[in-house]
Formats: sequence, C-alpha cells, structure tokens
Amino acid sequence: MLKRNEFEALCLIMDNPGITQRDLAERMGVSLGAANNVHRKLTQAKLLKDGKITARGKRELEPYKVQNAIIMAAGMSSRFAPISYEMPKGILKVRGEVLVERQIRQLQEAGIDDITVVVGYKKEVFFHLEEDYGVKIVINDEYASRNNNSTLYRVRDQLGNTYICASDTYFTENPFNKYEWKANYPCAYTAEPTDEWVVITDSKGRIVKVEIGYDSGWYMTDHAYFDRAFSERFVEILEEVYDDPRTASKLWEDIYSEHIDELDMEIKEFEDGIFYEFDTLDELREFDPFFIENVDSSILDNIVSVLGCEKTEIRDVFPLKQGLTNLSCHFTTNDGEYVYRHPGIGTENMIDRKAEMEALTLARDIGIDDTFIYENPDQGWKISKFIVNARELDPHDEAQLAEAMEVARRLHEQDLTLERHFDYLEEGLSYEKLLLEKGPIQVPGYYELRDQALRVRECAAGDDAPECLTHNDFFYLNLLYDEQDNLSLIDWEYAGMSDYASDYGTFVVTCELDEDEADKALELYFGRTPTLEERRHNYAFIGLAGWCWYVWSLQKESDGDFVGEWLYIYYRYAKKYLPKALALYEGKE
Repeated sequence: MLKRNEFEALCLIMDNPGITQRDLAERMGVSLGAANNVHRKLTQAKLLKDGKITARGKRELEPYKVQNAIIMAAGMSSRFAPISYEMPKGILKVRGEVLVERQIRQLQEAGIDDITVVVGYKKEVFFHLEEDYGVKIVINDEYASRNNNSTLYRVRDQLGNTYICASDTYFTENPFNKYEWKANYPCAYTAEPTDEWVVITDSKGRIVKVEIGYDSGWYMTDHAYFDRAFSERFVEILEEVYDDPRTASKLWEDIYSEHIDELDMEIKEFEDGIFYEFDTLDELREFDPFFIENVDSSILDNIVSVLGCEKTEIRDVFPLKQGLTNLSCHFTTNDGEYVYRHPGIGTENMIDRKAEMEALTLARDIGIDDTFIYENPDQGWKISKFIVNARELDPHDEAQLAEAMEVARRLHEQDLTLERHFDYLEEGLSYEKLLLEKGPIQVPGYYELRDQALRVRECAAGDDAPECLTHNDFFYLNLLYDEQDNLSLIDWEYAGMSDYASDYGTFVVTCELDEDEADKALELYFGRTPTLEERRHNYAFIGLAGWCWYVWSLQKESDGDFVGEWLYIYYRYAKKYLPKALALYEGKE
C-alpha cells in the first residue's frame, strides 16, 4: 500500500511525465530533499523509471482510481424561488454554460466517464443528458417526501470510489481527479462568521465533528468523495436507518455526522473562490450579473408585465412559508414588496381560478383583503402586495379569536354573490373521483367515514341554514395582521356561495381548536349562546370540513405531493365530529 507522499508523487508524475524533482517538490508543497527522497524510493520499488511511471506504478495506483460519479439532481431547491418553480437549478445557464453540463464535462475531463444523474423534480429536462453526454439516468420518486438521503439510497449499489456531486454547483477550476487518496470532503476557509457546515479535524486532518454555524473555519462545499471503505460502511448505515421516519428529512451529511466515528473521511482544503453554490437568486446575480436578463423565465416575465418594472429591479427574492396548495415567494422592486403565488401540483384539477379571481376582487372591494393586485385565471399565478412585518392570527388567544369570528360574520353579511357554489360534500366527492382514477381506495375505514359524511350532509341540508359568500379556507395562516394591527383575510382559492357554517368548520379543523375553544368560537360568531340546532349544524360542518380536506390530502399525496401531518389532523376531526353531529341530529346526545 502506498504512503500518501508516494501516492501524490505518482499522480503528479503520471500527469506530468518527466517533471523535475524541483517542480515536484513545489507541486507537493514539500522540500526538495523530501521530493528527492520519495522519487528515489519509487524508482527503487520499480514504480518509476527514467522519471516516468511504470506499468507496476500504474497497478499500485489502481485501488485509488475513481470509479464513478453520482450527480444529485432530484430536489426542487425551494430556496431558489421563483426560478425553481419552473425549472431545476441544475439546468440554469450561468456565465454561458448549463450548470449540470459544465460539471459533467469537468468529470469527463478528469477521466471519469461512469456518471449517473439522479433526477426527480421535473426529471424530463435531464433526460437529454443520457444521449448528449453518455450519462445514466436514475429516477428518485421520493424526492418530494425525503431529503437527499433517498438519492444515495437509489444508487447505493453504485457507491465505491465515488464522487458525490450536486447538479447546481459551479467550479471555477476543475476539482476532480482520476485518483483520490481516501474519502474526503472539500472545504473552503472563511474568517467570517458563517451558517455553513463547518468541520473540526484532528491533527491528521480526519473530520471528527461537523457543526452548523461557526465564527470562522473550514466549511463544506457541495460535493464529496467516498472511497470503497467509506461507501461500504455508509451503505450499511443508510440501510439500517432508512425506514426510520426521522431519517426522511435528513441530508446524507446528517447521517454521516451522526456516525462520524464509524466513517473515516478527511478534509480536503481548497482556496476560496473555486466553489460556488447559489442558494438564492440574489446570490447568483452577484456571481453572474447578466443572469436575470438572460434567463428564460415566464415568472419573471409575468412580474414585469403586471408591475411595469424592469427585470433588473427584481431583488430580495426568497420563498415564503409554503402552503399545502401553492408555492409563494417574496420579491421587491423599486416600487415596493410583493408576493408571487405559483400554482401547486394538480391544482388545475381542483381550483376554479375564474371564481377565485372574482372572489379576490370582491374581497378587495369590501376591504377584507386589499393585498390583491392581479391573477391570471388561465394559468393560476397571482401577484399580491406583501404585508411587511405581518403576524399570523393566534386562534388560541380569545381576543384574536373574537376578531377572526367578526371577520367571518362581516363576510357572511355581505349582500354579494359569486357564480361558484361550494359544498364540502360535493368538493370531497370530486377529490374522491380524481383518487379513483388512479385505482381503488383501499384505506381502512374510508367508506365508513364517507357514509357518515353523506348522512351528516343530508341532515344539515334540512336545517334551512342561510347560504352566503364564504371563504372556505378560513384559518390562521390566511388571517394576517399588518404593522397597524389591521387584519386581512387572504388566499381566496376556494371562495364561493356556501352554507355559512363552512368557514367555522374549516377554522376549527385547521386551527386545531379543542372542544371548549370550538364552542367559544361559536359563541363569539353569534354574539350569544348558540341554540342546540345551531350547535349541531356547525358541528356537522366541522366533521364535513375534516372529511373534505382528508380526501383532498389523499388525492394530493397520490399526485406525489407531501401533505404530512395534515392528513391525520383532517382525519381526526372528521372521525370525531361526524358521529358527534349525527348523535345530536338523532337525539342521542
């Protein structure tokens, strides 16, 4: 087995036959005497002859040869809003070159031809790489529900002497080599405080700890090298922890850090200015000032067309807390701060955008939501004013709960109509229809709950309750206070003419009110103690809201979107309040 200085010398001599020992010393960063010594030992071992590597020398390097590279390109890169809503970051053209294509060429220039690109989000835009560059394509169908550990899991059988790369990194110099001494993580140094992953090493350069954020230090860049020993143990650990629900959200680096004592990896130091990662649009513009002018983005074109600004004015772009239906980001122009709403997966089958636009216009006219600027009903995108320093309503604070119920009552008292009609049962059944198009619903207890929803809706229909303009997505995330404590009700996708209790039902479920809070909200809405008939009617709509959004969640997840704990929350309220309402209607409670 070669010593490190022997390995480094052989690699340099292979790439530079006839290199002088003085140049060898300079390239290795050692004294001329040390270079002469290693050169002599290699010659004596017949690994060199006449200053050139021998066949035996090449065989000695073989265990260190890089076998392949994995390029991770499955994720959405949500922080790179709004560009990432349209295209994966890896296919962006930066300084005239497509990021992933530049990286493939750099790998191939280093002699690495076995390259696999793992794709997921908008995977089709990567398929041409197979023909154009001879790479392999592997699809990660868990990209929306798991972090990049799922990408390595998909190709775990390929991990050996392997580069692990991100598709969206720009290297000003080629960092790849035909041979690597051992597993390493390339790092760059910063003397400034950073929130990057900073490595702590022992005296030999082995990474012994990783910390997120530090006053200064060597921080991880966006690629790594696994040797065979590292890959073998990492795959064993990955398979052991993969099915643990806590693993889903972890980066592969998290798993490595948690098992750092078992995984031998060293730091590989690089000068600053070689690796560039672009987490935001503003960071990329700083690196490539012409990017925003040249990028082909319909989203940026939409912003320009509505606000009349220049592309170059668009700045301070960052994603907002994402809803369950859409993606939204903040941006600033010379005239103010705004929100761009991008329609989520499958919403074209679920949302009547024309009705939404009518509702937004009405809401603005009656002073309940003055943030609305423009919506394209055909494509589903929207631009709104951004509420600076907004804070969400706290539904568990009685004073704020009272304000929310007052907004609901004020909305319901408006003598206005929309063409769209909204009914929780009909809505839920429409999601069920979409779900059934993919095959039978085999969720235990689904049809028993559905039967209860049908019976409850039939009972509630006999109450002769008033139909009025309702929001139907009425919950705390859509109720925002501005700096003057004015309360706005935003996001009118589901608005329509409906039973007045629809908003109450949604509010109780989505705010996760307990039974006492739900009863208090009802008292605040009416301004008095509700009658038994009013209480059972509104309980019915808690159950119907839960059931409707439960079916919606099943449909969303069948489309590959990740709803998470909301699926259970909706189910829990349907399961509790549908039978509770039935008992009241049937006089059993």
